[in-house]
Amino acid sequence: MGRETIKSGAAILACLLLLLAGCGASGGEEKAAPRNDGKEANPIYGDIIIEGSIGDASNLIPILASDGSSHGISNLIFNGLVKYDKNIKIVGDLADSWEISDSGLVVTFHLRKNVRWHDGRPFTADDVLYTYGVTIDPKTPTAYAGDFQKITKAEIIDPYTFRVTYDEPFAPALISWSASILPKHLLEGQDITKTPLSRSPVGTGPYKFKEWVAGQKIVLAANNDYFEGRPYIDGYIMRVIPDTATMFLELRAQGIDQMGLTPLQYTRQTENNLFRRHYEKYRYLAFAYTYLGFNLDHPFFRDKRVRQAIAHAINKEEIIDGVLLGMGRTASGPYKPGTWPYNDKVKKYPYDPGEARRLLADAGWRDGDGDGVLDKNGTPFRFEIITNQGNDLRAKCAEIIQRRCSDIGVDVKIRIIEWAAFVNEFINKKKFDATILGWNITPDPDLFDVWHSSKTKPGELNFVSYRNDEVDRLLERGRSTFDQEERKRCYQRFQEILAEDQPYCFLYVPEALPIVSSRFRGIEAAPAGISHNFIKWHVPKAEQRYVMQP
Repeated sequence: MGRETIKSGAAILACLLLLLAGCGASGGEEKAAPRNDGKEANPIYGDIIIEGSIGDASNLIPILASDGSSHGISNLIFNGLVKYDKNIKIVGDLADSWEISDSGLVVTFHLRKNVRWHDGRPFTADDVLYTYGVTIDPKTPTAYAGDFQKITKAEIIDPYTFRVTYDEPFAPALISWSASILPKHLLEGQDITKTPLSRSPVGTGPYKFKEWVAGQKIVLAANNDYFEGRPYIDGYIMRVIPDTATMFLELRAQGIDQMGLTPLQYTRQTENNLFRRHYEKYRYLAFAYTYLGFNLDHPFFRDKRVRQAIAHAINKEEIIDGVLLGMGRTASGPYKPGTWPYNDKVKKYPYDPGEARRLLADAGWRDGDGDGVLDKNGTPFRFEIITNQGNDLRAKCAEIIQRRCSDIGVDVKIRIIEWAAFVNEFINKKKFDATILGWNITPDPDLFDVWHSSKTKPGELNFVSYRNDEVDRLLERGRSTFDQEERKRCYQRFQEILAEDQPYCFLYVPEALPIVSSRFRGIEAAPAGISHNFIKWHVPKAEQRYVMQP
């Protein structure tokens, strides 16, 4: 998810030069950097990494944001009590350790004692209690209150011990405390929706906020006092470049160091000596999926036969081959293939235009006036797919879906919308017919916030307005037991219902295709991706390009 227009690349680089010294490649042919084996000895401090993003952040108070750009920045500024390690195991973050009672209802966290907020104030259990309280406050417009609402008692035992008690077993209880902890001393008593910290946050994380130029860049500086050790890279800059083709040109010119490649860029446009000399590419099946979501309050899409018909009209293999160039897998539900909750036996919707036409006819859609477009009670079947600017893959998917829908007599229009308006004016306010979007998939299968009928209010994550009583019960049960086999049964049945109802047409699970300048060493690919050890990335002195100004 991303946003806003920017100045030209040259103008942005000129702006960056005001912050940075000693930047840019030396003249003439550059020497190839050694291949990144993640084992460079004696790392040193220095340099800045510049990452391209198609969208700007929306809000740097994490509980108020639902877009990837905001959370990507916030993850460098804030910490939770726990986190996932490189192997997707839960480990401590702001918490050193914890105990879970035999009943599973009480979790006691022992907090680190050497942590300070970026303004120098000590982190304590007061901050954890404040974060809990503001998250469940009805006046806080957050999509993430549900996990904390399961708590019946939250208490401070001492400044570095925090205890929560749940009303019933809650399987995601521990990992729910990966939520970013907020500074009580700066936020207490304020309206959190109006705090200036939304644009100049103060956290405990490895990087401190430095600057935000809306629609252009966000600049962070290394936290010298970070409790896990100062990051080796002095600074991080997220450059907002709403178009992936323009971003790729910046990558080629070495104006950015890191971006996610498209399949075409990965397989063809980076297979040359320039990229082999200066960059390293990575490839792995992402914890993510892309989907066509229907607004279930729209009169066309209230009938599941219509949604099933469109699913049959879409050739997912055509999308995998033509858009992803084979670098992904077809999706049939909201879980990554190969993970324990994934159900590979749900109802499938193979490409079948004849079946699509039959289902639509059963639902009352026929071409009564012979114009090639189906109609019902005099209303032609025309709808609009919206998606966000800057994501060519989604735009190409929309074009393929448009063409295949035309084959069955459904007229589809496509609208590409600038990111901030797309999220704030259309998705959050449910002003759309259908949308192509994607979700990141968390390792824990709890999807209460996305699919439960209680999460359909404006700004919440069930923006397609899906409501199913059995799904509600399954989601509630799945998060209310520690028995993994019982959870698996809940989530497998949940997937069967989604496959039948088709509130989303699940399109594909993509391969992640990050590329990083080869001057950065210490990168270690793992099940969690490549960013799990970002604070350990480093650049040899001779290859450093930028200097962060005080």
